[in-house]
Amino acid sequence: MELTGLSTDQAPPISAPLRFFLTAPIFAILAGILILLSDSATLFSRYSIDSIIITHAMTIGFLGFVMLGALMQMLPVLAGVKIYKVETITLYSHIMLVFGVLFMIYGLYFSAPSINLLATIFLVIGFLILLIPMLIALRGANNFTPTVKAINVSLIFAVISIIIGGYLLFGYASGTVSSTHLILANIHSVWAVFGFVGILIIGVAFQVIPMFYVAPRFKQFCKQRVVHIISAGLLVWAFLNIFYPEYAYIAKTWISLFFFAFTSAVWVKLNNRRRPTSDVTVWYWRISSIFMSIGFFAWIFNSYLDDQYTVIISVIIGGGFFLSIMIGMLYKIIPFLVWFHLNSRGYMSIPTMNEMTNKKISILQFILYLFSIIGFIFSYFYPSILVYSALSFILSMVLLQYNIIKPVLVYVKTIKTKPDFDMSAFNMKVE
Repeated sequence: MELTGLSTDQAPPISAPLRFFLTAPIFAILAGILILLSDSATLFSRYSIDSIIITHAMTIGFLGFVMLGALMQMLPVLAGVKIYKVETITLYSHIMLVFGVLFMIYGLYFSAPSINLLATIFLVIGFLILLIPMLIALRGANNFTPTVKAINVSLIFAVISIIIGGYLLFGYASGTVSSTHLILANIHSVWAVFGFVGILIIGVAFQVIPMFYVAPRFKQFCKQRVVHIISAGLLVWAFLNIFYPEYAYIAKTWISLFFFAFTSAVWVKLNNRRRPTSDVTVWYWRISSIFMSIGFFAWIFNSYLDDQYTVIISVIIGGGFFLSIMIGMLYKIIPFLVWFHLNSRGYMSIPTMNEMTNKKISILQFILYLFSIIGFIFSYFYPSILVYSALSFILSMVLLQYNIIKPVLVYVKTIKTKPDFDMSAFNMKVE
C-alpha cells in the first residue's frame, strides 16, 4: 500500500468519518423500502414526488454521507490542513443531515409545508457548517496536489447545488413553485451529481487507485486538466440549458467524453497494478466503468428522445456508476481507517485490512446489488420485476451494513486491550 505524501499526523478522530459511513447504508435500505412500496408507473415519472423522495434518499442519504465521511478523513491527510473543531462540527452536521433527510422524506410524501421548511433549514445548515470550514481550511493547504484541487472544485459545486436545492425545497414548503423551478432542478441535479460527486470521485481516485491497488499513477494531463475541462463543460451545459436548450447536447457530449476518458484510465490502471489479485472492490470499479460508458452515451442520445428515459439513465449513472464506486470505497476505506488508527495507537497484533470483512458476504452483496441495478433498469419495460429488484437491493444494503460494521467492532474490541507498544511519546493526534 502506497502511503507517501500523506500527512498522517493530521488525521481526524476516527468517529468523525465513521458516523457518516455507518449511516449511509441505512438510508440506502430506506430508499429500497420506498421503492418496494411505490407504484412503478409513478416511480418512473421523473418529477413525481415518489421519484424525488427516493432520489434524495440515495443522493443525500447514501452518496452525500459517504462523500462527507471521505472528505473528513482525506482533507487533513492529503492537504495537511486542520478543519476547525472537526469533531464538533461533524457531530452537529451529521445530526442535522439525518433529521433533514427524514424531514424531507416525510414532508414531501405527506405534503406537509412546515416539515418541508424544517427539512430545508436542517439540510442547508447541515451541509454548510461542514463544507464552509473545509473550503476555509483549504486556503491554507500545504499540499495543493491534483487531488486537493479536485476536492476544492467539487466543494464549490456542492455549495452552489445545496443553495439551489434549498431554494427548490423551500418552494414546496411555501407553495411558491415558480416557472424557473424546472430549470433550476436540472442544474441542481447535474451539478450535484457530476460537479460534486463526480469530480470528487475523480480527485479521490488519483490518490486511492495507486495507494490501495499498487497501480501506476495517473498521467499528468489527467491529473492537471480533466477536472478543469469537466468543470468548464458543466458551466457551458448550464448556460446552454437556460438559454439554448436545443444545443445542450454539445456540453453533454463534452462532459461525457472526459468522464469516459477517466474511467478508461482507471480500467487501464487496474489492469496494470503490480499486485494483480482481484477482490470485490476491483469488481465494483470495473462495473462502474461499464455502467458509466452506457449511461453517459445514453444521456447524450436521450436529448433526441425528449428526455423520456431520464429516470432509467439516472439509474444507470447514479446506481451503476456512482453508487458502485461508493460501495467499493467503503470496503477499502473503513478497514484502512480501523487499521491505521489502531496501528497509530500502538496495536500491532490486529487483523489485516482484508481480514476485517467477510469475503463471502461481500461477494453475495455484490451479486445482489448488481442484480438489483440491472433489474431496476429493465423494470421500466417490465414493471413486474421491480419488487424483486427492490428486495435484492434492500438485502444487498443490509449485507453491506454488516460488512462495514464488522471492522468497527474490531476497533472497539481492540482498544479495550493493552497496546503492543506505548505510542504516547509520539503525540499522534489520532483517536
